[in-house]
Amino acid sequence: MPRFWRIFGAERKTPERAAMEKLMQYVWQHRLWTPADMTTVDGLRVTVVDPGLLNTGSGPDFFNAKIEIGGKMWAGNVEIHVRASDWHRHGHDGDHAYDSVILHVVDRDDARIMRPGGCGEIPQLVMPCSPDFSRRYSEMVDRPLSELACAGELPSLPGVHLTAWLDSLAIERLSRKAERILELVRHFEGHWDSAVYVVLARALGFGLNSDAFERLALSVPLRTLLKHRDSPVALEGILFGQAGFLDSPEADPGDHYVARMKEEYRFMANKFGLTPPRSLGWRMARMRPQNFPHRRIATLAAMIADGFRIGYGITEVTTEQEARQLFTINLTGYWSRRYNFGPPSARSVRALSDSSIAILIINVVAPVLYAHSIMSGSDEARERAIGLLQSLKPESNHITTLFAGAGVGCRNAFDSQALIELRNNYCNARKCLYCRIGHRFLAAKARRTPG
Repeated sequence: MPRFWRIFGAERKTPERAAMEKLMQYVWQHRLWTPADMTTVDGLRVTVVDPGLLNTGSGPDFFNAKIEIGGKMWAGNVEIHVRASDWHRHGHDGDHAYDSVILHVVDRDDARIMRPGGCGEIPQLVMPCSPDFSRRYSEMVDRPLSELACAGELPSLPGVHLTAWLDSLAIERLSRKAERILELVRHFEGHWDSAVYVVLARALGFGLNSDAFERLALSVPLRTLLKHRDSPVALEGILFGQAGFLDSPEADPGDHYVARMKEEYRFMANKFGLTPPRSLGWRMARMRPQNFPHRRIATLAAMIADGFRIGYGITEVTTEQEARQLFTINLTGYWSRRYNFGPPSARSVRALSDSSIAILIINVVAPVLYAHSIMSGSDEARERAIGLLQSLKPESNHITTLFAGAGVGCRNAFDSQALIELRNNYCNARKCLYCRIGHRFLAAKARRTPG
């Protein structure tokens, strides 16, 4: 039985066969075969001048390849299958898109493929690759998600390669956040402050309540709130009403301030046609009081009462200190002594801790600056966004701890954001083939000729 087939059990399960085909495409695209074994099933020597361009749509797997077969140069397309008979099973024999295939790469040679009109066979190559490559790939993707698939090899990776990949990942993560912001800017017809309002609200959820905060912000426009910035009780009434907290058991009707917020909300909801989002699913179990969503909603209301200067102020930020000043907010009145609708506690006017502000700089200020740089074409704004992340201390969480255990540390938040991107979108998704670290290790295995 062929090597790849034995590893994946492709005859038994369709998902495994799909994974197998992707692996074969990867080997072909990156030239990870053993050159000495590159011959067709008829014994003709195969030399790949150009493997072609990977096709992610319909049609052959690789376009415009250049391959020397038996001393004759061919230019055309390449098709890859687990079994040669898949050519017929997939209906390629009746599809003219495959008329220009010059080489059929397979794992199992179980059929001969004829050219259209019976004009001879299409040369067929059984994919030659080190068995160690297939074994190592299987070991990596089958390892428990709680572990790093390449933890054993990471210490041997040259620092320059790791640094280059982490820099790229950090930019990848920052770019994706920026694109989300630009989508919101388009949604709000160019109003940056409205987009920042939604992004900030989501960030105030600090992961656990991020979705709920974003839905809350989207349920009531910033423009509506700014019309009542001179009335804190009206602002809080709208936000807490939309959040569903005014109807919660803890909202004691005997509490004078709660009663005023309820009255304001009834009026505003009728005036602006507001409807609370359904099932926001606020989470508060085992949460420190200062992190309760009530406190965060009051913080958002305080920013809006101040005219929401942060909406456009972010684009002017040049230093970490300036960014921190945007979030240096004191709560007054009712919320200066409360974390929820319960009885008053010790006075605590500061809305956000230093560590919370750092998280907001990472998730709001830097991405907004980067989005602004894309929109305006300003390299200077881009550098400010990156510089902010590089000026902040690295985040400390289970992901950075996991990598630290494998010898990968963080110098700053730019690095920790890269590790979060790597873990969430490559390691957890088992995209070892698309990770530069995984590629480097797998390529070394593929090029190691057995024997």
